[in-house]
Amino acid sequence: MAGQGGSSSAAPRRGSGRGVISDDWPGYSLDLFTYPQHYYEDLEYVLIPHGIIVDRTECLAKGIMQDIGDNNIVVLCVLKGGYKFCADLVEHIKTLIRNSERSISVKVDFVRLKSYHNDQSTQDMQIIGGDDLSKLTGKSVLIVEDIIGTGRTMKALLNNIDKYKPKMIKVASLLVKRTYQPDGYRPDYYGFEIPNLFVVGYALDYNEHFRDLNHICVINDNGKGKYEV
Repeated sequence: MAGQGGSSSAAPRRGSGRGVISDDWPGYSLDLFTYPQHYYEDLEYVLIPHGIIVDRTECLAKGIMQDIGDNNIVVLCVLKGGYKFCADLVEHIKTLIRNSERSISVKVDFVRLKSYHNDQSTQDMQIIGGDDLSKLTGKSVLIVEDIIGTGRTMKALLNNIDKYKPKMIKVASLLVKRTYQPDGYRPDYYGFEIPNLFVVGYALDYNEHFRDLNHICVINDNGKGKYEV
């Protein structure tokens, strides 16, 4: 079973400055957590528990607020996988603003990107929505994404937004996948760097399933086969 071994440095830690998860980290046993019964046969192990995600998101919010200065923020949430991370991150940012002497407005807009078929990233990337991106001209923009792999999708979105000449663009991603590609994109802020695994939970999906998991988990072959399209 996962989660019984591995060095402590390989595991995600509460409040750690960097959330790097090594390739040999065995994860946590599913027996240690509650999760929806309909996924009992579909998961290998828990990679990142919900409590650690929450703590790491709060740390990211503090870093973002230090960098953003007194600029009003337009948060561009990448749907659908980014909605939960975005909601929690924005709430932490608003809390920090309320507890400070700064007057900063936070507005949230949404865009959808599609570059996966089943568990495989495709060469084609679709941008759905974002018809009002022209309103980002001169604004400080924070793009919030769930996971970045090769970076092709994010690069395409950044190139699209850059046409409208925003004042500043920052990218926050909950996860960065280690793909060992020399031209891989790195966001300004990220929660965890993870091995090249297909993960689900905390709003990350596999063909619209697993969004209702609180923890980030590794899907098994049974789960992939059951929900394949």
